[in-house]
Amino acid sequence: MKAEDNVLENSVIEHKAQRHILEKIVLEGCPLIDVRAPIEFAQGSIAGAVNLPILMDSERHEVGIRYKQESAAAAQALGHELVSGAIRDDRIWQWLQFIDANNTGKPVHLFCFRGGLRSRLACDWINNAGHEVIRIPGGYKALRHSLLAEFNALPAMIIVSGRTGVGKTELLDKLPAYVDLEGLANHRGSAFGKRIDGQPTQINFENALAAELIKLEHRPLSGPIYVEDEGRLIGRSCLPPELQLQMKQAPIVLLEDTLAERVDRIYREYIIDQWSEYLERFGDSAFPAFSGQFLTAVDAIKKRLGGVRHKQVHAAIDAALSEQSRGNLQAHKTWISMLLVDYYDPMYNYQLDKKTDRIVFSGTMSEICAWAKTEASALVIKENRQ
Repeated sequence: MKAEDNVLENSVIEHKAQRHILEKIVLEGCPLIDVRAPIEFAQGSIAGAVNLPILMDSERHEVGIRYKQESAAAAQALGHELVSGAIRDDRIWQWLQFIDANNTGKPVHLFCFRGGLRSRLACDWINNAGHEVIRIPGGYKALRHSLLAEFNALPAMIIVSGRTGVGKTELLDKLPAYVDLEGLANHRGSAFGKRIDGQPTQINFENALAAELIKLEHRPLSGPIYVEDEGRLIGRSCLPPELQLQMKQAPIVLLEDTLAERVDRIYREYIIDQWSEYLERFGDSAFPAFSGQFLTAVDAIKKRLGGVRHKQVHAAIDAALSEQSRGNLQAHKTWISMLLVDYYDPMYNYQLDKKTDRIVFSGTMSEICAWAKTEASALVIKENRQ
């Protein structure tokens, strides 16, 4: 029993130490070197980490085969053989370049997967070259475990809801404390919400979300956090189950705006701003890429629109794109209005009917901001006591 108690105590101490390191990295923005292979890094890492591997993918693959076929010692020997001479010098040089470029007073941290041989060896080589870095005990695996633990102790929250185009993301930026889920997912949340540079991996989405929660824990003022009303998925990014559950139970503030303002807002964001992004990214090929995004998106909701309505909206998009090719973007407002009135609003009304008992305030952007300053904290305290 005593041995079990010691194991538990050591585990608690280790977790606290890891948590302290994670908070330091997140809150201070410490530079991070991820020495895992590119294939590991691509699956997910810590936000802000730079991948400067000690073993490239092919080298890691060879070492893994040697480990399975022979032994750990044989695998280590092969690793040293593969990363030696000029190759070893080049990898050390890349690490030193990163350390010198990030000489801002914040300590550089370095990690591999489990905080084992790869990170120890990298730190030894760096130290021998006259530089210092902090090796993260437990490596990426321990950091990831600590990040996921954030979802087990979520803060009190209030959901910002409202029809498509009312400016929910815009409102978040005016509230005391918030998490921009769509920003972290790099997706606007609708069938037409795909962004030009794609979405993060699921692991990177979760890691970035957990890091935002850690930052909010250390904010100077207490009170609830605000998140936009979302379903299970934002594009292909899936919300953690714990967050989904809390969002289904949290109080709701309802943002309101006119149809004309909503159309104008979507027009500015999805057409004007996005067209500028496409021009900058694709140049002369911007128009085909821009057109394809909207036509693909409307086809993706064909079943839910119904055949007749889909045909009408598709024709309106085609007409708007034709006008755009002649320099007129205004025609896009026609199909935007059609989709809001005939598709998004009915769907929103159906979903809202199931949440009316959770609505604690509704109003314009300025009215909700004023309410948040005076009523929100007291509301959450009352909710938590019930």
